[in-house]
Amino acid sequence: MSTALAVYHGQFGRASIYRLNKPLATHAHREGHLIFLIGGNEKASLDICDRRHALTRRFGVAVNPWQPHNFVPGDPINGCYFLTLYINPSWFLEIGRDARSALRFGRNPIEMNDQIARLVHLVTALLTEHDYNDLFDGYLFELVRECFDQSWQWCEGDSDMRNNWMTIRDFRIRKSIRLMKERIADELALDNIARDSGLSRPHFYKLFRQNIGLTPNIYLNTLRMETSIDRLTRSSDPITSIGLDLGFASQASFTRFFTANVGIPPTDYRRATTLSA
Repeated sequence: MSTALAVYHGQFGRASIYRLNKPLATHAHREGHLIFLIGGNEKASLDICDRRHALTRRFGVAVNPWQPHNFVPGDPINGCYFLTLYINPSWFLEIGRDARSALRFGRNPIEMNDQIARLVHLVTALLTEHDYNDLFDGYLFELVRECFDQSWQWCEGDSDMRNNWMTIRDFRIRKSIRLMKERIADELALDNIARDSGLSRPHFYKLFRQNIGLTPNIYLNTLRMETSIDRLTRSSDPITSIGLDLGFASQASFTRFFTANVGIPPTDYRRATTLSA
């Protein structure tokens, strides 16, 4: 069974140690995502935009904000252990100050050189010990910066490429995103949003993917997932209430959705989570 050993939320985003043995549905995150194998066999992988990337002791994987991906387990019986990071782009920009991007990686594979491997070890140790101090934030930033810089080392083209992403040119798609946030719990949200944005359903789906790079369903599910994580960690609301408020018919359907997108049930996520002071 997939479990969370530690989950820590802070201004940087969130950092977790998961034991995963089940696949995850195709999903996305608003944050920059880094995942490193820290225990178990080397057969797990991430599918990112129809391309498979192995998670091994030699390579971690970086995922850009809103980049659709899914997890493929390496050991369905014993599971593998992963350090997973979800980094708030604004935090990365603010701390780095001279960063030229809000955390868009140049490529997905991250080579585990000596420096990155050392920082992964240090961040993992502090997470395991629940020792969240200034050193944790410092090591975390250094790890993200090392991965960010490495990801652009072998990429051709001008560095301004880093800023040319998530540009939403069509005003109807900008309106649809606003409506998704307002109608996150609506049962027929996407059909109604397409109509209220002045688009037929097929045209809406096509135009949304052209502008955003993923389907409206994945985008809406991401909003629901992030909202549920925020309420699980920052409130004492019953899990049933959270699910109902997000449009799920029952706690069971909400639990299935959360597990398919996060990897563990919402009860386990809440139990393992620590918030920064």
